[in-house]
Amino acid sequence: MPPHDPVPPGEPVPPRDPVPPVEPAPLPAAALSTGAVARRLGVSPTTLRSWERRYAIGPARREDGRHRRWTPADIARLEMMCRLTAQGVPPSAAAGAALGAAPGGSGAARAAAVTPGGSTALPLGEVRAECRGLARAAVRLDAPAVEHLLDTALAELGPVAAWEEVIAPTLHAVGRKWASAGERYVEVEHLLSWHVSGALRRLRPAPTPYGAPPVLLACAPDEQHSLPIEALTAALGERGLPALMFGPALPAEALREAVRRTGPRAAVLWAQTARTADRALARAVAGIEWGPHGARGHSALLLAGPGWGAGTPGPRTERLFGLRSGLAVIERLLRAQDPRASGAAPATPGACGS
Repeated sequence: MPPHDPVPPGEPVPPRDPVPPVEPAPLPAAALSTGAVARRLGVSPTTLRSWERRYAIGPARREDGRHRRWTPADIARLEMMCRLTAQGVPPSAAAGAALGAAPGGSGAARAAAVTPGGSTALPLGEVRAECRGLARAAVRLDAPAVEHLLDTALAELGPVAAWEEVIAPTLHAVGRKWASAGERYVEVEHLLSWHVSGALRRLRPAPTPYGAPPVLLACAPDEQHSLPIEALTAALGERGLPALMFGPALPAEALREAVRRTGPRAAVLWAQTARTADRALARAVAGIEWGPHGARGHSALLLAGPGWGAGTPGPRTERLFGLRSGLAVIERLLRAQDPRASGAAPATPGACGS
């Protein structure tokens, strides 16, 4: 039967009802790319693609049939799989449980009963997604993912923001978890610290002026925790400021000799605890003179770390509080000592010390 009644000859043909165009279903606003999901969960993008290929735990949609876009439901399944694998469940079984657990359904309840709702999760609070992903990778002892996430954060954010917003919050959360769980999670702290140190040292420093006096950085003689001044070293390098890093537990006489031989613009001495903060050594370093006779110089001593407490520093001594503000102090000192600003020739240490 025709859709319209016949029209007599010579009469105008009435228009047909317009057919509305078919609009594609809009992509959910919260859908994320594979890279964004990987950073959030603490896995590498290669791992996500491998899980999709092996266990069919992939995104529900793709853009243009190619680009993966992960919806909140997709991400919830991946989060469950990550929690299960962190508990030691084989990936195939974890994927099966995640795929069979509807949000809010009995499957999700069974998975929560087997995996106590993220009991291994670190206490992070409100943090960046990169921080949460790094913590998850560290708890799983997934070294390749930890390395990938650290390198990505440092490349995208720079050493200062990456330290303050991703690395330091994760390290602090590991410390809190360790303190509340007895001897557990020591392995997480060691793995994360090792890879943080490696990632900071992989950063290539910007070119520095030839022959410019360095900033010397070291830990107090009994201090083993060097990551904060490793981050400071990386941040100085990013700004093209020469840094001479001696790492943890530098013996007192070696520190004094290094200052005499190099004539640094500033010497940064880190102490994590009051036990390792050697105030007598700090006074001795602040009093060291270097350079040839007639042009002797002193280095500014910068005390960094909570071990130094709130006491008033001695002569030629300042306190550093935090990475960003510490950099500002160092840059101010270097500008004040720049011979190009005053026209004076800088004092230099003797070739073999004095």
